[in-house]
Parts: sequence; structure tokens; C-alpha cells
Amino acid sequence: MTIITADTAQTTPAADKGFLPIPEKAARALATGGGLLTVASCFLSWTWTAAFPGDLTVYGYPGGLQWLVLVGGALTTLFGLASYGVKGLGWLAPAGADAALKLSALAAFVTAWYTVIAIVAKLGALVDLEPGGAIVALATLATLLGALALPFKRPALEAADPDDGPWDQFKHGAANQWTTVKASFAAGTPTPARALPSYVEILIITAVLALGLGVFTYGITTPYQELFIGFLICAGFGFAALGKAGLVARFTALTTKHRNVALVGAFAAAAAFPLTQTDDQYANLGVNILIFATVALGLNIVVGLTGLLDLGYVAFLGVGAYTAALVSGSPNSPFGVHLPFWAALLVGALASMVFGVLIGAPTLRLRGDYLAIVTLGFGEIFRISMNNLDGVSGPDVTNGPNGIANVPNVNLFGFDFGAAHTIAGFTIGRFANYFLLMLLITLIVILVFRRSAESRIGRAWVAIREDETAAEAMGINGFRVKLIAFALGATLAGFAGAVQAHVNYTVTPDQYVFANAVPPNSAFLLAAVVLGGMGTISGPLVGGALLFLLPNKLQSLGEYQLLAFGIALVILMRLRPEGLIPNRRNQLELHKDLEAPTVLSKAGA
Repeated sequence: MTIITADTAQTTPAADKGFLPIPEKAARALATGGGLLTVASCFLSWTWTAAFPGDLTVYGYPGGLQWLVLVGGALTTLFGLASYGVKGLGWLAPAGADAALKLSALAAFVTAWYTVIAIVAKLGALVDLEPGGAIVALATLATLLGALALPFKRPALEAADPDDGPWDQFKHGAANQWTTVKASFAAGTPTPARALPSYVEILIITAVLALGLGVFTYGITTPYQELFIGFLICAGFGFAALGKAGLVARFTALTTKHRNVALVGAFAAAAAFPLTQTDDQYANLGVNILIFATVALGLNIVVGLTGLLDLGYVAFLGVGAYTAALVSGSPNSPFGVHLPFWAALLVGALASMVFGVLIGAPTLRLRGDYLAIVTLGFGEIFRISMNNLDGVSGPDVTNGPNGIANVPNVNLFGFDFGAAHTIAGFTIGRFANYFLLMLLITLIVILVFRRSAESRIGRAWVAIREDETAAEAMGINGFRVKLIAFALGATLAGFAGAVQAHVNYTVTPDQYVFANAVPPNSAFLLAAVVLGGMGTISGPLVGGALLFLLPNKLQSLGEYQLLAFGIALVILMRLRPEGLIPNRRNQLELHKDLEAPTVLSKAGA
């Protein structure tokens, strides 16, 4: 197998010097030893008073933010040992440990220094720090300096041969080929993955999904703002370190090989979330995250797959919610209709689809900024219309600004979603019931998205996104294809809106604006798609979860929330414009230095 890449005409890796003039052996020892000292410092007291949340006054047991610094220090230590070639740790960094070591050291450093600064700012003086606080600050600083002094190695890459079968590609760690290539450029040459029995691979997938459930549960249940900010720092840099090490690419290869098992496992892990809660507070947050993320996934069809900029998409969520509220037996509804939930769900989705066709038919012949302005206008027209249908400015249909209140709880096949139930010893509250219901709808939306994206119409959407003129020249009916995307995206939003009406009891016009500090709104939905990764399934789900959690967890920022969100979005788009979970095509387009390799066939070699 002979492979030539555009960036590598050499056979031996080139190495660039580190940021600091420290010998490589000394830098590696400093980073690894600093990681160990960081772990040890988490068992010391960092402050003398419990006035700072998290109880950081105890010796011998970590608490609060100390757990996050401990995770960063442990990862740094493990990557440091793996960089030495310690036997049994090679699996930890299949793409090389140095780049991952730098990011894990940065995770520990930023989290630790954020904690120290927060302690001083909250308590008022440096003397409020115990010796453990000074030790962890110096340890993480030394660790970071040692990690940054390591040289950056640029290897000669070897991508998978297209003549290899799926199993050979898996053994090369290249089922997700370009993700591995990117990790290779930054960290080192990937080591071949050892062939494992199928049951072991499935057990690995199960363990990773269980770990993901634990991380999500920890993040959503953080009781105070400082802990949530520390969680974001540690989780962000930690996940980046795992990606640089090549572990994310390996896990992607496993889930690609066992796609159905991974999908069922992810659903089971998400369904277990309410069972981890002792009250309904965080289940309420969870169900609203699912609603927001599901709507973002529907918007991903329009924006991510088809390339249409829709700035009024939240209106389709409102159409589904209002329609379901009007036909579900609310005493504020002028129709006096009480349909069962499954019928109200279908009617809400159908109404959203009809509006999608009615709005799309006259406007989808526009392109670019003109289409964006029209969709923005539709969103505002919907909100104003719902305000005016109050019996004064117009017919009495929606009760104007007061909205449709007292929407009854769902009762499906005799199961009352508004009441608590005890199942197998676990008490499932109202919001937990709706969480499981919305999770089922999210699974349906994911299946629809996946099947649509992989179908003939999905390939037509991508062709329209890349070059509409060329696609039409090849025989694709651009208007029809875009209208299907618009209608399908609106339908998926209508499903989520029908559930939202029952979860919140009330549907009001001010819930469906273009932009404010509280999602869902069109601006946050679009940001969730772009932030998560356009054209992917998991991207909008992750982006939606983050953008819904941030305003809820950082309420103390008040009027500065949007400012902080804007600054963070600018930084992220500068550093990672393809999103957190990128589409391979978008990643290559946005990073010109990652050239697709020109692969010679075996016969030609």
C-alpha cells in the first residue's frame, strides 16, 4: 500500500521546538511530575472557611472544584506516562500523547487558577487561601510550562487505502479517516488499533456511554455557578485532549461499526438519566434541553444539509405548540376540542408542515441574504399575529398576550404523565415522565434525519448546499428539493412544539421571538446548529444542550449573559469554525492546511 499526501513529501517526521527553551526530557518529567503533584494537592485544604461553596477546607478528601482539578491532573499524569511508552498505556494515546498532554495540563491549570481567583474574589483577600491553594497553583503552572516546552512533531501521514475492507480500515484507526488525519497532524502518528472481539467492542461502547451519562448528570446538577464554570473548563479541554490523543476517533470507529448498538445504547443511557435524580428539578431542565435540541436538529436539515439560512425557524415550534394547545382541551381554547395526545401531536406537526409549505413556496426561489430576511419576517409575523388574535385587534383565537393556558397533562393509554409513578422502586415525577416521552420523540427525529440524510433526497440537499446552479444543471429540481427540506424541518419542530405546550401548561407569543437571553429562540437555535456542527446528528444535540444550559446556570450574569455568550461564540468560531462535532466535508473546507490525500491504488503502487 503506497499513499502520498499533499502535505507530506517526506518519510521521516519533522519536529518543531516547543514554546519554552527546556530540554525535552526535563520538560516531559516536569509535566508528568507536575500532574502527580496536582493530584496530591487536591487532597489538601485550599481555603480556611466554608463560605466558598464546595467545602474546600477538608484535608484528605477532595470537594467541589477540587474534583475537576483532580481529573485534569490525573489525565495529565496518564498522558505523561503514555508519552514515556509505559507498558499498558499505549491504548490511551493512539495518535500520540504530547498534544493531549498539553491540553490536559491546560485543563488542570485553567480550572485550578479559576478556583483560586474565585476564592480570593469571593472572600476578599489572598490570606483566605490555605497552603493547598498555593501548592495547586504552582503545581499546575509548572505542569503547563513543562507541557508547552515539549516539541511539536509533524509526522508523515498514512491514510487508509480505499481498497481495504471495513475491518482493515478499523485496524488502522481510520473508520473516520479525516478525524484521525487531523489528530495525527497535531499529536503524532496513529498506532494501529488491535483487533478486538465484537463483544469487547460493545462493552467499550457501553462503558463510554455510561461515562457520558455520568458527565452529563454531573454538569446538569451542578448546584452553584462556580462549579458549573469549572465543569465547562475541565470538560472542554479534557474532551479536546481525548480528541488529540486519538481516543475520540477510535470510539467513532467503534460506533460506526456497531451503529445500531450505539444508537440503542445512547437511548438507554439517556433514559436512565431521570433514575439518577432524587427530585424533578433537573428532569425539568432535561426535558426542555431535549425540546430545544430536537428543534435544532430539525433546523439542521434546512441549514446544515440544504444550506438555507432560516432566521424565523422558532415560529414553526410555535405553530406546533399553539395547534396542540388549541385541540387538547384547554379551557382557554375557543374550539372546545379535546383530542387525545397522539392526535394533537400529529395535528401540531401537520400544521407546522402546512405553514412550512405555505411560507416556503413563495420564498424559496430567493437565495442567501434575501431568504434570511424573508424568514426573519415570517417569525415576527407569527409572533405579532398570535398577539393580535385576542378578540380586540382580531378574532378571539389565541387569547392574545395571555396565551393558551391550562393545557392539560398528557394521558396516553391510561398513563397520566402529570402524576408521579413508582416503577421498579424508582419514583418517576411529572417532568421525568415528559423527559422519557420527549426522548422517544427525539429518537424518532434522529431516525428521520438519518434516513433522510442518507437517502437520494439527502444527497440532493447536499448538492444544493454546495452549488445550487451546478446541482440544477445536473437535473436536480432545486425548488422542489428545498421545499421538501423546509417542510420536513417544520414538521419536526411541530412535534417538539406539541410536547412543549403540555410540559409548560401555557403557550404565549413571547416564547417565540428572534433573540433574547432565554432559549428557545431563532438566534439560539441557529447558534446551536453552527456551534454543534452543521450536517451532523450529534452536533446540534450537543450544541442545543450547551446553549440551553448556559443561560440557566449563569443567571447571575443578568444583562451581561448575551455579551458573554457573544464573546464565547466569537472565540469558538475563530478557533473551531467547523463546530464541536464537525462534518468531515466542512472540516476540510474550513481548514485549508488539511489537504485530502491523493491515494494510489495497490496495482499502481
